[in-house]
Amino acid sequence: MDRESELNALSRALASAKKEALIRETERNGLQELLDDTEKRRREAEKERDLFEKVRVLLQGSAEHARLQAKEQMETLVTNALQYVFGPQFRFEIELSEHGGKSAAEFYVITDWEGTPVKTKPQDARGGGVVDIISLALRVAMVETFRPRPEGPLILDEPGKHVSAEYVIPMLEFLKATAEMFGRQVILVSHNSHLTEGADRVFQVRMRGGETLVQTPGLLDNGAG
Repeated sequence: MDRESELNALSRALASAKKEALIRETERNGLQELLDDTEKRRREAEKERDLFEKVRVLLQGSAEHARLQAKEQMETLVTNALQYVFGPQFRFEIELSEHGGKSAAEFYVITDWEGTPVKTKPQDARGGGVVDIISLALRVAMVETFRPRPEGPLILDEPGKHVSAEYVIPMLEFLKATAEMFGRQVILVSHNSHLTEGADRVFQVRMRGGETLVQTPGLLDNGAG
């Protein structure tokens, strides 16, 4: 190989090497850009994650606050109902707990027995009357603590069905006081004539000859005719 051919070969080798170096440099730059872009997206993802975590914590705190606030409101309303009907020795408590990541609630009636508090489940406290009053008060509490607050009347079907006759009037008085306090109309559907004594308006609904008759007290005929 003469000198000129050797130089040409070296030139071609050098050009190929430069081309290879340029390709590798381009690849390296591309990889570096990809690495930089990946790192940038990683940092942005971390910031978003931190932001979402802060929002989640904030929402959890708000939910917990709302949950505790609702708990206190329900305890107060049900306690007032129990004391209004049965006397000051009764108190209602709700215990909140977490099971499997889910919130759970247990209801208890606390009775003052000669200075000693006795804690029982509602169904074990003084028969069905206590359960009826608790259920009644919880219905009211759920409506009044729910947000947004539902509009319209509170309709109760056979409230206090198992409440003893001596406590029916106090129960009705509690309902009237509650209706006035929350500014909500209460409509009762009941077979208990004692509940009509404190009502603002009374309607009697009954069947006669296959027809439904609705009568007001002034038009009641007590079945005559």
